[in-house]
Amino acid sequence: MLEKYAGFKIIDERFQLFSISHLIMILLLVGTVFALYFLRNSLSIKGKGVVRYFLAGFLILSELTLYMWYSYTDVWNPVDSLPFQLCSISLILSIVMLLWRNFFLFEVTFFLGVGGALQAMLTPELVYDFPHYRYFHFFLAHIAIILASFYMIWFEGYRPTMRSVWKAFVTLNILAVGVFFVNEMTGGNYMFLSRKPTNPSLIDLLGPYPWYLLSLEVAALGIFCLLYLPFSVVEEKRRSRA
Repeated sequence: MLEKYAGFKIIDERFQLFSISHLIMILLLVGTVFALYFLRNSLSIKGKGVVRYFLAGFLILSELTLYMWYSYTDVWNPVDSLPFQLCSISLILSIVMLLWRNFFLFEVTFFLGVGGALQAMLTPELVYDFPHYRYFHFFLAHIAIILASFYMIWFEGYRPTMRSVWKAFVTLNILAVGVFFVNEMTGGNYMFLSRKPTNPSLIDLLGPYPWYLLSLEVAALGIFCLLYLPFSVVEEKRRSRA
């Protein structure tokens, strides 16, 4: 059994894939995405600003409380506590994107953030289960990353293009090079470039190390294309009508 600190209470249960606590958070993701969609045409400019700043503030708060937790529990370690996982990078980019409404950051964050956060939601690299702080932090932060990009689509009218797919792919590889050297210096496994996750994940289907890194390149580009596909279909329909 793994002992986990949760306030003043010790919990002896490890997070289980597709358990009730996991499915609840997946349903929360689906519910909040639909809620954001149905609100897209009903809010004033001021109301949209409230949603934008709320999402940015929530993401900032999630990072601040994480480092407070690291400090309080004395578990901070450069091996696994630096913000160099793909979703940590996406979270920071999402904050800047929301505050400045930067289109280039939207192009990158939509594919890296939504693609990475969805994969993390389905196959979490997580030890702590409900009601531990890290359980809530992990899922709520990933949900907010996804909502941030959909906010830019439904509230600000941003749309990715095929060029956006390649921008995101190139950016991902540039980030991977930098993170590779971080892993070399710290002995960490940020972006899972040094070894596979300990929890079951989609990476398990991509072959052994280091060959799965090449498979990840293909898989990432495929996921980016799938995320772009609905926008491509809509754009094609508009062209055919014109």
